[in-house]
Amino acid sequence: MKPLIIRQATLADGTSGDLYLIDGILADAPAATAEIIDAAELLALPGLVDPHAHLREPGNEAAETIATGTLAAARGGYTCVLAMPNTTPATNGPDEALWLLDRAAAVSAQAQVVPIGAITHDRAGKRLAELSALAESAAKVRVFSDDGACVMDAALLRAALETVASFDGVIAEHAQDAGLAGAMACCGADLEACAASHLPVWPRDAEWRIVERDIALAEATGARVHICHVSTLESLDLIRRAKEHGVRVSAEATPHHLLLGSDLLIQSTARNGPDTTYKVNPPLRPTADVMALREAVADGTIDMIGTDHAPHTSVDKGKPFPAASPGMIGLEQALSVVMETLVNPGMIGWPDVARLMSHAPATLAGLDNQGQPLIPGNPANIVLIDPNRRAVVDRERSASKARNNPYHGMNLPDPVVCTIWAGQVTYRR
Repeated sequence: MKPLIIRQATLADGTSGDLYLIDGILADAPAATAEIIDAAELLALPGLVDPHAHLREPGNEAAETIATGTLAAARGGYTCVLAMPNTTPATNGPDEALWLLDRAAAVSAQAQVVPIGAITHDRAGKRLAELSALAESAAKVRVFSDDGACVMDAALLRAALETVASFDGVIAEHAQDAGLAGAMACCGADLEACAASHLPVWPRDAEWRIVERDIALAEATGARVHICHVSTLESLDLIRRAKEHGVRVSAEATPHHLLLGSDLLIQSTARNGPDTTYKVNPPLRPTADVMALREAVADGTIDMIGTDHAPHTSVDKGKPFPAASPGMIGLEQALSVVMETLVNPGMIGWPDVARLMSHAPATLAGLDNQGQPLIPGNPANIVLIDPNRRAVVDRERSASKARNNPYHGMNLPDPVVCTIWAGQVTYRR
């Protein structure tokens, strides 16, 4: 591992100076010989941590692999991704979690991969997965989710919360009432979009009623519940009030829900029919929800940004809209969107970005080797950013296997110049 000197980088707090990297750690003095990276015009932030990504391996390697997904992560400035358990098999117990870690090492993953355990076996909502065994294993799993499937049995979810409370774990909920959302969920978010595209509605209360239930269960058990990909005003109000009353609830927003609205579905329908690029779960919402979500990030109601990076093959996205797979890729443009929607308009500053995209998600997962300030003694996980560079997004240039990129053709910030994980450069422009 070659020592590095990052020369005259500006930190999140506005101070500037040299950073010395030796053996994967930030040092207080340079090595005798070191490679120099000129960062005089760049910002240096702690490496980004994604609390919500789908790497598809094992089971759906045609859409993504750990190798391609972590390369995309590195290009986006990420040094760590939390891998959701909707794989085949699901991450039901220590064997599956340890396989994921071994596989990441075997393919020289370009970011740290942290397993998220399933709440219920095979995410089927019938019986609990091996929560305690996952937590006690060498994988040290702390976050559990049935990602893509809400735990509809309230008694079962309560049992899961009581279990994870014993080791200070986290239940990360996909808030979607299956009965209210219907079998063809995530088609459309509002009456106007659905009327224009002749699609069934994914009603707002399918989200916020689960958020309301889960908050009540978190309060009753004292456990922490984390609400994934919040998308509605009503959910935000519930989370805000719960926090005011001391309930252990946290929440994430996705980049696509911060930038894109349901009007895109209306527009695409008018041109060529509803575009499956904009099919996501939960669906894109009207402008009022988009703006409320930005305000919630700025006021601290939303704790972190999670990409919900969801790669799919062209075959799965090429089906008719109701049958197409929901999801968008997001690792490479997540920071771009946060800059466009929140930083550049002045709603948040760079210290907030470090908190939302690095420190908070690392804390969620109980990681002490990620999300740390760039000071001597801490791990050398760094992303160097050019805050002024912009580019038109081209989905064909993605490191991901997938091409379901909703930002294709948009002129957005293109900030990531270099990503360094544990002292090693994983991406350099």
